[in-house]
Amino acid sequence: MAKTKIKELVAEELAEFLEKNGYELYNVEFIKEGKDWFLRVFIDRAEDASGMVIGTDDCEKVSRYLSARMDELDPIEQNYYLEVSSPGIDRALIKESDYTRFAGRYVDVTLYQGMNGRKTLFGKLAGIKDGSLVITDEKENRIEIPMEKVAKARLAITSFI
Repeated sequence: MAKTKIKELVAEELAEFLEKNGYELYNVEFIKEGKDWFLRVFIDRAEDASGMVIGTDDCEKVSRYLSARMDELDPIEQNYYLEVSSPGIDRALIKESDYTRFAGRYVDVTLYQGMNGRKTLFGKLAGIKDGSLVITDEKENRIEIPMEKVAKARLAITSFI
């Protein structure tokens, strides 16, 4: 089964279970590292329970459910390791909804090509406007970056000092 189909299948199989338990699917990866395959599932609290942190018990609960479903369906030909975890405090912003959800938080942004002599930027996330990532830097300058130039945006662990 193709990687994309596996990701879609995992999302479908988890949707109802996650909703019932107050979680949401953050991301799914099916990747080969060395000789081993990994099915990585990242879960988060549902947006309305954002004050709660995902713990090992949460990951174990989802892992047991998904493992049983995948054993039942058996859609993946090769052997793989299943990993369920939180996206972490320095999570990548993947979906447009992530940029809305985390507006007001500080972000580290990496660009494909330098902009004004810089390939990395740090600032307070304002969101996405007209296809551009909008942040405010440490000097209160508003910076708009076309999304096609953004290689990666992550929540920052530090803030302006």
